[in-house]
Amino acid sequence: MSGEKKDALLLDGYIFSGLSDELKQQIVVVASGRQDVAERARQFFNGLDKTIYFAEGEFCTSSKIKLVNDLLESIHFIASVEAMYLGVRAGIHPSIIYDIISNAAGSSRIFVELVPKLLSEDPLLIDFLNSSKKNASYVMDMAKAVIFPLPLLGVAYQQLIHGSSEVTGDVSASPLMVWEASFGVNIVDAASQQIYDASKLADQLVMESKSAKRIGFIGLGAMGFGMASHLLRSGFYVVAYDVYKPTMVRFDDLGGSTKGSPEELAKDVEILIIMVANEFQADSVLYGSAGAVPVLSAGTSVILSSTVSPGFVIRLNKRLEAECRDIKLVDAPVSGGVKRAADGTLTIMASGTDEALHCAGAVLSALSEKLYIIKGGCGAASSVKMVNQLLAGVHIASAAEAMAFAARLNLRTRRLFEILQHARGYSWMFGNRVPHMLDNDYTPYSAVDIFVKDLGIVSSESSNSKIPVHVSTIAHQLFISGSASGWGRYDDAAVVKVYETLTGVKVEGKPPLLSKEDVLHSLPAEWPEDPMDDLVSVASRNSKKILVVLDDDPTGTQTVHDIEVLTEWPVEALVEQFLKLPTCFFILTNSRSMTADKAMLLVQTICRNLEAAAKNVPGVSYTVVLRGDSTLRGHFPEEADAAVSVLGEMDAWIICPFFLQGGRYTINDIHYVADSDRLIPAGETEFAKDAAFGYKSSNLRQWVEEKTRGRVSEKQVSTISINLLRKQGPNAVCQHLCSLEKGSVCIVNAASEKDMAVFASGMIQAELKGKKFLCRTAASFVSARIGIKPKPPICPNDLGLKRALTGGLIVVGSYVPKTTKQVDELRSQCGQSLRVIEVSVEMVSMKSTEDRDQEISRVVELGNAYIQSRKDSLVVTSRQLITGRTPEESLEINYKVSSALVEIVRRIDSKPRYIIAKGGITSSDIATKALEARRAKVMGQALAGVPLWQLGPESRFPGVPYIVFPGNVGDNSALAKVVRNWASPSRISTKQLLLNAEKGGYAIGAFNVYNLEGVEAVVAAAEAENSPAILQIHPSALKQGGVPLVVSCIAAAEQSSVPITVHYDHGTSKSDLLQALEMGFDSVMVDGSHLTLGENILYTKIVSSLAHAKGLLVEAELGRLSGSEDGLTVEEYEARFTDVAQAEGFIDETSIDALAVCIGNVHGKYPPSGPNLKLDLLKDLRALTLKKGVSLVLHGASGLPHELVQECIDLGVRKFNVNTEVRNSYLESLKKSGKDLIQVMSSAKEAMKAVVAEKLHLFGSAGKA
Repeated sequence: MSGEKKDALLLDGYIFSGLSDELKQQIVVVASGRQDVAERARQFFNGLDKTIYFAEGEFCTSSKIKLVNDLLESIHFIASVEAMYLGVRAGIHPSIIYDIISNAAGSSRIFVELVPKLLSEDPLLIDFLNSSKKNASYVMDMAKAVIFPLPLLGVAYQQLIHGSSEVTGDVSASPLMVWEASFGVNIVDAASQQIYDASKLADQLVMESKSAKRIGFIGLGAMGFGMASHLLRSGFYVVAYDVYKPTMVRFDDLGGSTKGSPEELAKDVEILIIMVANEFQADSVLYGSAGAVPVLSAGTSVILSSTVSPGFVIRLNKRLEAECRDIKLVDAPVSGGVKRAADGTLTIMASGTDEALHCAGAVLSALSEKLYIIKGGCGAASSVKMVNQLLAGVHIASAAEAMAFAARLNLRTRRLFEILQHARGYSWMFGNRVPHMLDNDYTPYSAVDIFVKDLGIVSSESSNSKIPVHVSTIAHQLFISGSASGWGRYDDAAVVKVYETLTGVKVEGKPPLLSKEDVLHSLPAEWPEDPMDDLVSVASRNSKKILVVLDDDPTGTQTVHDIEVLTEWPVEALVEQFLKLPTCFFILTNSRSMTADKAMLLVQTICRNLEAAAKNVPGVSYTVVLRGDSTLRGHFPEEADAAVSVLGEMDAWIICPFFLQGGRYTINDIHYVADSDRLIPAGETEFAKDAAFGYKSSNLRQWVEEKTRGRVSEKQVSTISINLLRKQGPNAVCQHLCSLEKGSVCIVNAASEKDMAVFASGMIQAELKGKKFLCRTAASFVSARIGIKPKPPICPNDLGLKRALTGGLIVVGSYVPKTTKQVDELRSQCGQSLRVIEVSVEMVSMKSTEDRDQEISRVVELGNAYIQSRKDSLVVTSRQLITGRTPEESLEINYKVSSALVEIVRRIDSKPRYIIAKGGITSSDIATKALEARRAKVMGQALAGVPLWQLGPESRFPGVPYIVFPGNVGDNSALAKVVRNWASPSRISTKQLLLNAEKGGYAIGAFNVYNLEGVEAVVAAAEAENSPAILQIHPSALKQGGVPLVVSCIAAAEQSSVPITVHYDHGTSKSDLLQALEMGFDSVMVDGSHLTLGENILYTKIVSSLAHAKGLLVEAELGRLSGSEDGLTVEEYEARFTDVAQAEGFIDETSIDALAVCIGNVHGKYPPSGPNLKLDLLKDLRALTLKKGVSLVLHGASGLPHELVQECIDLGVRKFNVNTEVRNSYLESLKKSGKDLIQVMSSAKEAMKAVVAEKLHLFGSAGKA
């Protein structure tokens, strides 16, 4: 074609009428082909009225999309036929089936369109059938070409062929003749029978129903718990039973009553509701051991709401009638899901005798939004539910087949889903379950095994009724295959895994990656002025307007410093806080760990107390901020509703989850989570899959609608855009807020701290005009609102924290994937020094009380031992996440785990050097329950976004830094970085010791040690005097003590609470020095004083180069001391003073760090006449070494008079070697007899310790650690 006509432009197109509410009566054009051609076509179609245009991919992509839609249409066609004939054979009027299913989960656009044609014998049905058959054949051809199995379409295609097989002359006859012959049912005749209004029958029933107050409820599963709790809230007395004991505990907490067996429960109830998983369980709770039926009172009504077969219901009704006690059965299966169960908005189909229905009517009405009364007696309602489940199951399986086929065709599955939502092949299940497939998220809302059961019911009942259901049977086999492959307990959308496993395709539709840098650079320039100063001045004029932050976990203090946190909120404490007139204070509610009901009650209590406290402080007013998670988890809108119920209606709710330190941005109303250099919509992150607080929407306006369950629609949510913030500034923000209708919801876009400050400034202006706001925000809003200036992360030195005698404690309870990665990295980086204690979640949450206590005791014992041993200890819950069957059960498990961690920390009595609590719930419970803190002060952050608290004096460990580490903050190495910063610091270097001494004008004592008693004596004296010191090993001592002596010194230095280093003294042998460099010494002395000057320089230079490469300080000696030390004697005639001129060249050549000088000092004892030091020479050497940055060292400090030592210090000596006096004290102690070895060691240690302590005072280092 291109060869014939050069200007021809060709696109592949799929055009259909939009059928969704959004695009109804509009023409949808899906075009594919060359990009420039597609864009030209876009301009044309966009100019047409009521036309929606999608440009999608390379040529033929549109045709492939149509094939996928045709696949769905064909399967839905046959499923609708099978379902209708099965329902009619069961005795249900076809119009009743149509009316109910059209508004239920089993609905599809094909069902809605086809069934009226089917019932009215519409001639267009033949065209409908032939068109579907032709389209299905094209799909089958493509599947053959790409080698992809389509079992559902394959059998549907055969049924389409069969339906069109009746021919009269040359014309196809109505397929109704074929189906009547196949199914043995004349559906047109059935449709002509007298019809009734199932909904109106229900309305009449409710009006005439008898009251019932005492309800028995068996089965507190995902749906059952919601139903039972709703009945409780509706004023019924409900007594419940479930095999899962924690669920019964939760029901008790709500004010319900529980019993230990169905038998105990069934006594004296008026109505018994059964909501168990299957027929076996229903039979067991009614007739099994300790079953309910034998003790039911005469006249009791039994409501069976489980999905079971109609045949089972009929048989059960006969058994109950045989009891001859007027026990009435109501067949009442339910539909709608967990949320609707809890809200009392289920769809319920009910059947039974009139008397039974009148007895149960009030209860059924309380549980339902749509109630249908189905004529036909017990089993009729379950027949309708069976038809619904047939369609729902087929629609889920067909969605899986369609999306897998699309993946094989290389279509963008997420885009395909967006398009097919408007097309004829759409079903309710397609819209609800495909997002699970696209997200690869199979958190169970309804499980694969449920449809193994439900389609099994269809198969069994169809067999009994002699109705062939080919498509349903194939769908059943697909679900069985999924269950057999290990997906049985996962969401029913996991049936797609059957296709993925067979064919290797991946349906998951990953969204396009957004570059954080590109997105942020594409935004307008920030508002040019800094609104912070204006903000602070405005706030000061309104100084009695206090920001009260209700923090649902402790991590909300991530951006503030010098702010108080209350963990209790009696009116007196709040009055005290208001009287201080702070700009802000936090109240730690920890409500995220609670159920929604408890969270609401808590917020109401706090708000009442705030109101009462404010009335006692004249002129004070406040704004409440509900600080929540920046990844949108938490009790919204429940907590906001609770606050408003006490504080009154606000002018607006402000939603602002921006949090820079955590990488949370809101741009064009989409909330993003930064992952390295990418931006991911929040709804597509692991946070959105939270078992308790999951959500789907990334668009905050849609998120509000989702969370409020439609109470606040997307269109009602107002937006403050980044354009407004950056181009119009604070005044425009104020105008926008003042223009909102009372009770509005307003979301705030922000991508920088400046954006946040602009908004906060405008909001304050609006408040000054009398506007009242309730804020649901992340941490960044708080710091902006109070105009707080950021400060750098806090280090241990900032708090004056020194080396401790105990290790730190790290407690990890958070389960977000980020935390698990951070824990793995912590163990990798700090594994050598870290002691890891893993807490078994199964033991503390799922096992017996005895098992739980044993596990807690084990962890406590290890924790105490490790902390006392100065080892940093990581107490971490086992990383396999255990969830409950419902969000409430998951919260219950979380509570048990958190309470176990609390008990562990409460029973650890060794005071840690620091505490890190990882995870919001964990950190709150540890602070308030384990450490008994009633208030705290936020000192700042240990790392960006990681608050550091100082707990109040009433706490168990006052003064211990408490680091609140959120579960969702930082990169993978963040936790390891904080632990390294706050762990007991590594040994200070000898060079740093001498530099500190230079700054402080004192000297460091270096004490020669020979054994463990000597090592302990030096360290004990240094700790007692709070002084730095040096442990020094002479070559002769090393020869005797060997490596164990060195190891003892290093271990003692590492464990000391004061700075201690280990020094190798008088290294006269190069081979000995080379070995010393590998032993872990902090510094070495290269002693070439016995050599000529040139030889000394060369010798020292070689060793100095090697030592510096390892980071060791090098000391050398120039000149030579007389005297004896450790068997080495230098005669007086061999001694020589240090020459200043030679010293300068020596330092320059060797690059040493410290110079040991000879100014008349000697090793060992001084002569009777006393020492004769050349202080003038020392003064000259001081001038030289100060210029060169080299420390002065004086050997032979033993025996020097105190005055002379002080003069030497004043003249710049920064290290004194001490040996003789310490050694003599040791030898003298040994002369005392009559003691055993332990006493000898203790006495020797104390004798040496006294000498060392005296020297530390003499050298001026005491108190300088």
